[in-house]
Amino acid sequence: MTELSMTQSAHPKVGTTGADAEKRLKARYRAEKRFRAYGLVSIAIALLFLAVLLASIIAKGASAFTQTFIELPVTFDAETIDPDGSREHSALSAADYRTLINAALEKKFPEIAGDRTAKRDVQRLVSQGAELELRKMVLADPKIIGTSAEIWLPASSAADQVLKGNAAHDESSGLSEGALAKLDLLKAAGTLKRRFNTYLFTNGDSRQPELAGLIGAVVGSFYSLAITIALSFPLGVAAAVYLEEFASKNRWTDLIEVNINNLAAVPSIVFGLLALEIFLNVLGLPRSAPLVGGLALTLVSLPTIIISARVALKAVPPWIREAAQGLGASRQQMVMHHVLPLAMPGILTGTIIAMARAIGESAPLLMIGMVAFVVDIPATPVDPATALPVQVYLWAASPERAFVERTSAAILVLLACLAVMNATAIYLRKKFERRW
Repeated sequence: MTELSMTQSAHPKVGTTGADAEKRLKARYRAEKRFRAYGLVSIAIALLFLAVLLASIIAKGASAFTQTFIELPVTFDAETIDPDGSREHSALSAADYRTLINAALEKKFPEIAGDRTAKRDVQRLVSQGAELELRKMVLADPKIIGTSAEIWLPASSAADQVLKGNAAHDESSGLSEGALAKLDLLKAAGTLKRRFNTYLFTNGDSRQPELAGLIGAVVGSFYSLAITIALSFPLGVAAAVYLEEFASKNRWTDLIEVNINNLAAVPSIVFGLLALEIFLNVLGLPRSAPLVGGLALTLVSLPTIIISARVALKAVPPWIREAAQGLGASRQQMVMHHVLPLAMPGILTGTIIAMARAIGESAPLLMIGMVAFVVDIPATPVDPATALPVQVYLWAASPERAFVERTSAAILVLLACLAVMNATAIYLRKKFERRW
């Protein structure tokens, strides 16, 4: 027997026939189908959880966009509002408008006259914000003093939750049996109406759920984001351009790149601690101000913007640089006139994504004091304010039942802002991206 035949007999070939090859091929196809099925199942499960989460938030928060109002026969008594007849702004502002509401309730329910308990129960049906509505009407038109009119006034949060079905129709809702009976009478008489809740978008925060709004948090988030983008965008792009186009490749630039990549993964609360120490304790900037919030969010956004800008610069083909320099352009002219404009769509997309992350951050803002209860709407970036994610945190921690729907509504508003920013990023990418 020859040496070749002995080798073949000692090491027989396995699977060299057509049947064996076809069997292995079918096994690979089955494995590929299983892998694709696993991927589809994973995506389906993720979408299911997302749908359940969104459905839960919408179910809890949809009712917050409407508010119950009660129609009452209000008499703008001159003796109560302006006994001196001066019609001065200070006198009209300081008038006791709650007396007018109580008188309207007694007129609506004559049977409660003389019964202090019944009066107190019925008065709990009307929100404390009703006084503000009457004050606004008198200040806007003092001529209504001395007249009577049917006025729609906001109901209390307890009555509102009962009518929306968010609270049981019993004393656990915070209303007595007598108050619930009067509420049923108002509903049967058609003097209850649900309207769009303008308070949610025109008022600042409040201890009364029916008066609590988001405008203060929205303005605070706007100021913070404006400061963040004004600082992080030029600094981030300049750093990316230098590192990618001008910096020498040595151990120092390698160290900087590693640190930037590490900073992008650092928890945001660490940046909040850094902002607390530098901006508040060292520099003495005002606490709970959007200015400090914007500076803290700049620290969070910078690494993301630098990394995305460098990726966009790398995506520009090298022959663009070679052609520009071949025509006599300097390195700075090549970068500023050719490379940077071509990379700008990717840079803008990365910046918007970084801003979308910043608008949802709450940990850095909590560390610098933007968790404070702020009623007034901030007029400048140095006024005390809060932000949308912090407002969600504050309302979620409130014990009142009505704040549950307000919390979900605030989450929906925040998600809408994030959706708009991400949609803008996608639009810019589709509109300006170039394929090489």
